[in-house]
Amino acid sequence: MALPDLDTSVGHSFGLEVDGVAIKQISEVSGLKMEQDVIELKQNTNDGKYMIKKLPGRPKAGEVTLTRGLTSDNSFEKWVKDSHFGKMVNARKGGAIIVYDYEGQPIKRYKLTNAWPKSLEIGTLKAGDTSVLTEKLVITYEQLEIE
Repeated sequence: MALPDLDTSVGHSFGLEVDGVAIKQISEVSGLKMEQDVIELKQNTNDGKYMIKKLPGRPKAGEVTLTRGLTSDNSFEKWVKDSHFGKMVNARKGGAIIVYDYEGQPIKRYKLTNAWPKSLEIGTLKAGDTSVLTEKLVITYEQLEIE
Protein backbone atom coordinates (compact mmCIF):
# COMPACT_ATOMS: atom_id res chain seq x y z
CA MET A 1 0.00 0.00 0.00
CA ALA A 2 1.44 3.34 -1.01
CA LEU A 3 1.62 6.21 1.43
CA PRO A 4 -0.23 9.41 0.57
CA ASP A 5 1.79 12.12 -1.14
CA LEU A 6 2.00 14.88 1.47
CA ASP A 7 4.15 17.97 1.29
CA THR A 8 5.90 18.99 4.46
CA SER A 9 5.26 22.64 5.16
CA VAL A 10 7.96 25.15 5.85
CA GLY A 11 6.84 28.02 8.02
CA HIS A 12 8.25 31.04 6.25
CA SER A 13 6.63 33.64 8.47
CA PHE A 14 4.11 33.87 11.26
CA GLY A 15 1.43 36.28 12.32
CA LEU A 16 -0.92 36.94 15.18
CA GLU A 17 -4.51 37.92 14.49
CA VAL A 18 -6.42 39.40 17.42
CA ASP A 19 -10.02 40.52 16.99
CA GLY A 20 -9.55 40.73 13.23
CA VAL A 21 -6.36 42.82 13.42
CA ALA A 22 -3.32 41.07 11.90
CA ILE A 23 0.13 41.58 13.42
CA LYS A 24 2.72 40.16 11.05
CA GLN A 25 6.50 40.05 11.32
CA ILE A 26 6.49 37.46 14.13
CA SER A 27 9.88 35.77 13.91
CA GLU A 28 9.40 32.96 16.44
CA VAL A 29 6.53 31.09 18.07
CA SER A 30 7.26 28.68 20.92
CA GLY A 31 5.24 26.70 23.44
CA LEU A 32 2.19 26.21 21.25
CA LYS A 33 0.59 22.94 22.34
CA MET A 34 -2.67 21.18 23.02
CA GLU A 35 -2.77 19.19 26.24
CA GLN A 36 -5.36 17.52 28.44
CA ASP A 37 -5.55 15.80 31.80
CA VAL A 38 -5.42 12.02 32.04
CA ILE A 39 -7.93 10.23 34.27
CA GLU A 40 -6.95 6.83 35.66
CA LEU A 41 -9.86 4.45 36.11
CA LYS A 42 -8.88 1.65 38.50
CA GLN A 43 -11.06 -1.44 38.34
CA ASN A 44 -11.17 -5.22 38.51
CA THR A 45 -12.03 -7.33 35.50
CA ASN A 46 -14.66 -10.11 35.59
CA ASP A 47 -11.97 -12.66 36.40
CA GLY A 48 -10.65 -10.55 39.31
CA LYS A 49 -7.56 -9.02 37.70
CA TYR A 50 -6.68 -5.47 38.70
CA MET A 51 -6.35 -3.06 35.79
CA ILE A 52 -5.88 0.63 35.20
CA LYS A 53 -7.56 2.23 32.23
CA LYS A 54 -6.56 5.73 31.13
CA LEU A 55 -9.23 8.10 29.86
CA PRO A 56 -9.05 11.62 28.42
CA GLY A 57 -9.82 14.39 30.90
CA ARG A 58 -10.34 18.12 30.70
CA PRO A 59 -8.29 20.19 28.27
CA LYS A 60 -5.54 22.26 29.88
CA ALA A 61 -4.96 25.94 29.34
CA GLY A 62 -1.62 26.88 27.83
CA GLU A 63 0.90 29.59 27.09
CA VAL A 64 2.62 30.59 23.89
CA THR A 65 5.58 32.94 23.40
CA LEU A 66 5.76 35.21 20.35
CA THR A 67 8.98 36.99 19.38
CA ARG A 68 9.29 39.82 16.90
CA GLY A 69 11.70 42.60 16.08
CA LEU A 70 11.11 45.80 18.03
CA THR A 71 9.13 48.28 15.92
CA SER A 72 7.12 51.44 16.45
CA ASP A 73 3.92 49.32 16.50
CA ASN A 74 2.58 49.49 20.05
CA SER A 75 -0.24 46.95 19.77
CA PHE A 76 1.50 44.56 22.18
CA GLU A 77 1.93 47.32 24.78
CA LYS A 78 -1.73 48.41 24.59
CA TRP A 79 -2.90 44.83 25.11
CA VAL A 80 -0.54 44.32 28.06
CA LYS A 81 -1.74 47.55 29.73
CA ASP A 82 -5.34 46.31 29.71
CA SER A 83 -4.40 43.11 31.53
CA HIS A 84 -2.08 44.85 34.01
CA PHE A 85 -4.78 47.30 35.02
CA GLY A 86 -7.29 44.48 35.52
CA LYS A 87 -9.46 45.36 32.51
CA MET A 88 -9.91 41.69 31.70
CA VAL A 89 -13.08 42.33 29.69
CA ASN A 90 -10.87 44.25 27.25
CA ALA A 91 -7.79 42.04 27.68
CA ARG A 92 -9.39 38.62 27.00
CA LYS A 93 -9.54 38.26 23.25
CA GLY A 94 -10.06 35.64 20.61
CA GLY A 95 -7.31 35.28 18.06
CA ALA A 96 -5.17 33.00 16.00
CA ILE A 97 -1.55 32.31 15.25
CA ILE A 98 -1.17 31.96 11.51
CA VAL A 99 1.66 30.21 9.65
CA TYR A 100 2.36 31.59 6.16
CA ASP A 101 4.20 29.96 3.27
CA TYR A 102 6.82 31.61 1.02
CA GLU A 103 4.11 33.25 -1.08
CA GLY A 104 2.39 34.80 1.95
CA GLN A 105 -0.56 32.39 1.85
CA PRO A 106 -1.82 31.04 5.20
CA ILE A 107 -1.19 27.31 5.54
CA LYS A 108 -2.25 26.72 9.17
CA ARG A 109 -4.24 28.57 11.83
CA TYR A 110 -4.09 27.93 15.56
CA LYS A 111 -7.16 29.50 17.16
CA LEU A 112 -6.75 30.81 20.71
CA THR A 113 -9.79 31.26 22.94
CA ASN A 114 -9.85 33.82 25.78
CA ALA A 115 -6.22 34.77 25.26
CA TRP A 116 -4.53 37.56 27.21
CA PRO A 117 -0.95 38.76 27.60
CA LYS A 118 0.90 37.50 30.65
CA SER A 119 4.17 39.35 30.06
CA LEU A 120 6.10 41.47 27.60
CA GLU A 121 9.91 41.31 27.59
CA ILE A 122 12.18 43.62 25.65
CA GLY A 123 15.51 42.15 24.51
CA THR A 124 18.80 43.22 26.05
CA LEU A 125 19.69 46.86 25.44
CA LYS A 126 23.44 47.10 24.98
CA ALA A 127 25.34 50.15 23.74
CA GLY A 128 27.24 49.51 20.51
CA ASP A 129 25.48 46.21 19.83
CA THR A 130 24.37 45.69 16.23
CA SER A 131 21.89 42.86 16.81
CA VAL A 132 18.17 43.36 16.26
CA LEU A 133 16.18 44.35 19.35
CA THR A 134 13.30 41.99 20.03
CA GLU A 135 10.19 41.89 22.13
CA LYS A 136 8.71 38.68 23.52
CA LEU A 137 5.03 38.49 24.34
CA VAL A 138 3.81 35.58 26.46
CA ILE A 139 0.11 34.90 25.89
CA THR A 140 -1.94 32.62 28.09
CA TYR A 141 -5.05 31.01 26.60
CA GLU A 142 -7.89 28.80 27.76
CA GLN A 143 -8.27 26.66 24.65
CA LEU A 144 -6.38 25.92 21.44
CA GLU A 145 -8.02 24.66 18.26
CA ILE A 146 -6.38 23.85 14.94
CA GLU A 147 -8.31 25.19 11.96
